[in-house]
Amino acid sequence: MNVKRKGFKLVFAALFALSMIAAGCSSSTGGSGAQEAPEATTGTGGTTAPAEAAPAEEKELPKVAFVYIGPPGDGGWTFEHDRGRKYMEEQLGITATYVENVPESADAERVITELAQENDIIFTTSFGYMDYTLNVAQKFPDVKFLHVSGYKTADNMSNYFGRNYQASYLSGIAAGAMTKTNVIGYIGAFPIPEVIYNINAYALGVQSVNPDAVVKVVWSNTWYDPATERQAAISLLDQGADVLMAYQDSPAAIQAAAERGGFAGGNDSDMTRFAPEAYLTNPIWNWGPYYAKTVKDIMEGTWTNEPYLGDMADGMVDIAPIGPSVPEDVKKRIEETKAKIISGELNVFAGPIVDTQGTVRVEEGQTMTDEVIYSTNWFVKGVEGTIPQ
Repeated sequence: MNVKRKGFKLVFAALFALSMIAAGCSSSTGGSGAQEAPEATTGTGGTTAPAEAAPAEEKELPKVAFVYIGPPGDGGWTFEHDRGRKYMEEQLGITATYVENVPESADAERVITELAQENDIIFTTSFGYMDYTLNVAQKFPDVKFLHVSGYKTADNMSNYFGRNYQASYLSGIAAGAMTKTNVIGYIGAFPIPEVIYNINAYALGVQSVNPDAVVKVVWSNTWYDPATERQAAISLLDQGADVLMAYQDSPAAIQAAAERGGFAGGNDSDMTRFAPEAYLTNPIWNWGPYYAKTVKDIMEGTWTNEPYLGDMADGMVDIAPIGPSVPEDVKKRIEETKAKIISGELNVFAGPIVDTQGTVRVEEGQTMTDEVIYSTNWFVKGVEGTIPQ
């Protein structure tokens, strides 16, 4: 299902960086989702704001649709996009349509085409939908298309994403402080730049409080496959890891760590409920304000196709509430570091940064550009693992 995503990892990185420079903004390689998608199903939003929340002028509200790679109940990536949809509905008095479990294949183009015949605005929420979204956008010039994480645009199509690596760095601080074995395990979804630069940011956060710790990486080659992700987690626990991080949508790694008396973080959403005592924290998304503003801009005729890249400063990216097992002094350090990131005092990828081969990738006094970040295909020193080519 995700072969296309994997195949894009190098070509995408180069094209992505160039397109973001040209657009004056940058994005990343795309969203998480289910690897094996069941038959696509359609639903509609539940909550409609009261009449007084509607625009003052009696205008016909636009019809809005979302394309999801997984189910809203995945607890991670799609769950947060669906929360964002509901927020948009409440803010604007719109009831949106959504189609879930849409694979990153020709099926996606069929679904998007069908939606374009009935809707005015379509959000496609995984990187693998990029080319299919563009194909349909070119056939329906009067419909607006918004694609998460990609780099291709058209007059009626844009893309959006966020600097989730900022929150990965903060999550690394928690991990580095909590490990006793100095072995931290990281289950990567796919060896694409998005996952690689988040691993690097996480490792740099670990090293900021515990330079003796190492981060061991294994690849699950899944976005949502609890059984496979659990086995990957166990393999790292068997290698001595007592803290885990998982870049997938399921809580399998957190639950596996809890069974062994370890700690863990997940991805995309607050996963405290799955194993409260074992949970540390992890990056989370807040898509709602972007969705509401984008639809409002389109309604008011002020929308442009300029790509959007959110961060911790605007609230699109954040970390989940820190788990109850994390000491107060560590929580305080995380909060202080978060404030520095938001203010711009701290850049996660500021030099010196050395890779696993001892090569200086970022000199002291320099910072990684968006172009370099979004084409990353190497690990920072202190990460143990391989990147399949």
